[in-house]
Amino acid sequence: MEALVALPILIILMALGLPVAWSFAGVLAYLVYIYDANLNTLMLQGFRSLNSIVLIALPLFILTGYLMETGGIARRIVAFIGRLAGGRAGLGGVVIISSAVFGAIAGTASAAVASMGTIMSGPMAERGYDRGYVASLLGVSSLLGILIPPSITMILFAVATRQSVAACFAASIGPAILLILCLLIYNRIHVARRPEITAAPVDPGLTLGRATLSALPALSLPVIILGGIYGGIFTPTEAAAVAAIAATLVGALFYRELSVKSFGQSLIRTAETTGSIIVILLFSFMISRILSFERIPQDLSEAVRGLAQSPVFALLLVNAVLIVAGALMDDVSVTVVVAPLFLPLMQASGVDPVQFAAIVACSVVIGANSPPMAPILFMSCRVCGAPILKAVGPVLSMLLIVALPVTLVTTFWPALSLTIPRLLGLM
Repeated sequence: MEALVALPILIILMALGLPVAWSFAGVLAYLVYIYDANLNTLMLQGFRSLNSIVLIALPLFILTGYLMETGGIARRIVAFIGRLAGGRAGLGGVVIISSAVFGAIAGTASAAVASMGTIMSGPMAERGYDRGYVASLLGVSSLLGILIPPSITMILFAVATRQSVAACFAASIGPAILLILCLLIYNRIHVARRPEITAAPVDPGLTLGRATLSALPALSLPVIILGGIYGGIFTPTEAAAVAAIAATLVGALFYRELSVKSFGQSLIRTAETTGSIIVILLFSFMISRILSFERIPQDLSEAVRGLAQSPVFALLLVNAVLIVAGALMDDVSVTVVVAPLFLPLMQASGVDPVQFAAIVACSVVIGANSPPMAPILFMSCRVCGAPILKAVGPVLSMLLIVALPVTLVTTFWPALSLTIPRLLGLM
């Protein structure tokens, strides 16, 4: 299959030091050539995919992160964390929990990467964390936004398979909790084996009460965002704008550390980061369009159906194909194009469609961080300033030790994903 040649091409281009965006462009050029695709049509479809109100939140969340860093907000949050969490594993744990919260704000992983990456990567690197590990931890943790409602991925799955959106939301809560607990344990074990990692600095004269009081304006930002969204006051995109304004006001007027110069530098850094990410997304959308048009996902589905000899083998094969598809395509394409093709096979194997929603979400967590495409991992590396090659080892370790077992438990233990929907009367 000619499309499989695209994988080593991408790996070779990145190994040669070509920027990630232009490595994607090289893969796109190869696919356009072998399939004789219309580049003008692809470009138009790519721009249409980028023309999304949800993506407007991306630069705003990135700007919020930089403003929190330059305005003294992040420093006070780190001081508060040092007092509250303590220990050498505290910062890693905060990344996991906060990524789940920020990812759930907009229902996408990009929000968590943009916000938590700019806030936590610097302080964690200063404490001895390897930036490759930070980027990997952030990349995997950010996908909790797909599992924790509201989730755009679950909405798309429900629409594509004609399932209840509320039931799909509830089905992914159990796997999300399990993934959070496993990531916290993994991070603690990792830190215990790295003596160079130190705890967040704690001022002896800074009591928990004073640290909380100092960080209160900074800690109010997530409350404003979440409260506004769940209270129906504004949309996630509007919440990103409110967060950027609030971060500006807190940094400039309350902490008085955000100057006109640092604000301008934050805008420049936001433009650079956003530009790089948008180019990657554009090429990723165009590549996914070619793969879908050439029926690559459908061919994979038919191959799995031909190989499946038992329900257990069918489940394992579907998991494998979903992960591979997630590594090649964006999560929207996997959810809308690939997942519905397997639904009849899953139902024949005794899997409830609502449980299959949770399986798809867990598979996307692995695929979106799996080389060679790994869009979320690339974005995390860009935000954290980590070379992609240094993040490959840590992220593969997390995926094999944490994310893959969670996916298998979700697949073979229906109660994990079906208990909450049944308790809520959604099934």
